[in-house]
Amino acid sequence: MAQGMNLESLGWLPKPPANFAQSCRSVLGAGDVGRQIRELASYGLDENQLNRLAHVIEKARRQNYSLAPLTPFRLGILSNCTTDLLVPALVASAARHGFALDCTVAGYGQAVQAALAPASEIHTAKPDAVLIAMDYRGYPLVSSPGNMVSAKATIDAALGQLEAIRNGVFSSGNAICIVQNLAPPVETVFGSLDKVLSGTLRGMAEELNCRIAGTIAGTKDILFDVAGLASMVGLANWHSPEQWNLAKLPFSSTYTPLYAEHLARTIAALRGKSRRCLVLDLDNTVWGGVIGDDGLEGIQLAQGDATGEAYLSLQRYVLTLRERGIVLAVSSKNQDETARLPFRKHPEMLLREHHIAVFQANWNDKATNIQAIAEELSLGLESLVFLDDNPVERNLVRRLLPQVAVPELPSDPALYVRTLSVAGYFESVGFLDEDLKRADFYQDNARRAALQTQFGDLESYLESLNMVITFQPFDETGRARITQLINKSNQFNLTTRRYTEAEVAAIERDPHAFTLQVRLTDIFGDNGMICVVICRNTDREAWEIDTWLMSCRVLSRRVENAVLQEVLAAAKQAGIRKLIGRYIPTERNQLVEHHYPRLGFVQTSHQPNGTMVWELEVASAPVENLPIDVQRQGIGMTTAAPV
Repeated sequence: MAQGMNLESLGWLPKPPANFAQSCRSVLGAGDVGRQIRELASYGLDENQLNRLAHVIEKARRQNYSLAPLTPFRLGILSNCTTDLLVPALVASAARHGFALDCTVAGYGQAVQAALAPASEIHTAKPDAVLIAMDYRGYPLVSSPGNMVSAKATIDAALGQLEAIRNGVFSSGNAICIVQNLAPPVETVFGSLDKVLSGTLRGMAEELNCRIAGTIAGTKDILFDVAGLASMVGLANWHSPEQWNLAKLPFSSTYTPLYAEHLARTIAALRGKSRRCLVLDLDNTVWGGVIGDDGLEGIQLAQGDATGEAYLSLQRYVLTLRERGIVLAVSSKNQDETARLPFRKHPEMLLREHHIAVFQANWNDKATNIQAIAEELSLGLESLVFLDDNPVERNLVRRLLPQVAVPELPSDPALYVRTLSVAGYFESVGFLDEDLKRADFYQDNARRAALQTQFGDLESYLESLNMVITFQPFDETGRARITQLINKSNQFNLTTRRYTEAEVAAIERDPHAFTLQVRLTDIFGDNGMICVVICRNTDREAWEIDTWLMSCRVLSRRVENAVLQEVLAAAKQAGIRKLIGRYIPTERNQLVEHHYPRLGFVQTSHQPNGTMVWELEVASAPVENLPIDVQRQGIGMTTAAPV
């Protein structure tokens, strides 16, 4: 198994919901069957779940349900192994890629006969493609150690057998052959010498793979690199002597979902459904840290630093994708100029502005920005892949834009490249000179139209997050983190006032101060402390909001509204008539310039230095119904005492 990536469970895909079985049972009881099936196929399903979904697809066919928008595709299968058990996984995995797959399987061990007989079930089915799924035991590979002449004759005979099958398939139709190469055997006779000594089984299998690739190059047929797949998980894991002896299974059934996924993505590439655009988040995705808070010198992106090198590896890989024609775009919750700063000025940055076709850095939700990117590039959403370290953002895009591919990312950025690679979104069955120019083509012709607001059903998504917000006064336990946030937060920070830990401790004890440390959890886990508020009495009837800062990762989730509701409730309890808020502009906090008016405050002054003062009458402030559950710890008679 590749380190850090659960390949057998397709770890780059989201885990299936707990009610997956129930969802399968309910598909045929509602409309839009094809879309429901594709949605259920979009998860990382195990063999049993794939079988269950395939059963739903078969039942839908028998009952004459439409499977649209799934595209019909007929696949013939020729093999020397047992493949009947593989078919359900193939059918369900194909739905993940937009296909209603119909498989016809030749009899066990009848690959040559079925290919050559015009009346065979394979020819009668008139398939769009035929999978030649032969493993090394299906070719006449006879060991002859040290005998170069015999080894060459053996390989020629095996290649001749394959050519006969391919010619037989071609003779009665226009089906494309998907030719599987060989996962070499695990067992050796001479150890490392097997790799170089003529006539060993390991050596001949690998030589035959080279010859197969050579005969396919330049033809319409396609190579299915099972050898690469097996090496990725380990040959000893791939081959199961027990399952071969018991049922003639060509590989361990553990890897059935992985095999089926790779074949399905090959079919998708054959039909031109590979992705063409990679949309990148920035903070903690392309570099470590938050550029708006950490600044240019604070983000992690440098040789000699393990974390920084992980992000550089991702940038390097992304550039190789661009070189082969994948279009790059950016969708970041950031101030535009701030987001562009590393691209322009960071000495270690490999990605530069000229590599990016569309650069969306603003405070809209990611789904809105991705929709705008697709429109500017004149690409369908199904052409896009979105890479983001934040699970909330990933799930938002999956919910609102299900056509967009969104891989799960591990916590360690060192594994980002591997995850993006094994996910196979950019699978290709050919490469032309025009492909080299594609990224520049889209970049040069991207429309720079004004971004239109297209939020989608954001409220129902927020409800589904099961957010729980916890309010607590400042205390000794949270003091260090509170101080860190006060001194680090730059973007969502109304006044950017800085306090030492000793000053924070003094504020805790100040009877004329009201404080909040705010935490947020949701279905993806604990977001930690995401907000700090300090209010001070200015007179017996007013609180001035001295400090209000929040983490940008929870923007567009109505958290600021919930915080205001808590402050208002405390103010009412303390007999306060109005709240006073100040916005003191800096180079980085333009994000919150309109924070107070959005919350219903009325402007009372605009000072020459740019500071704006806003007020809100406590009694007249509306109480909002928010999709957030509230918990309180240590909050009772903790409000600021009147002056």
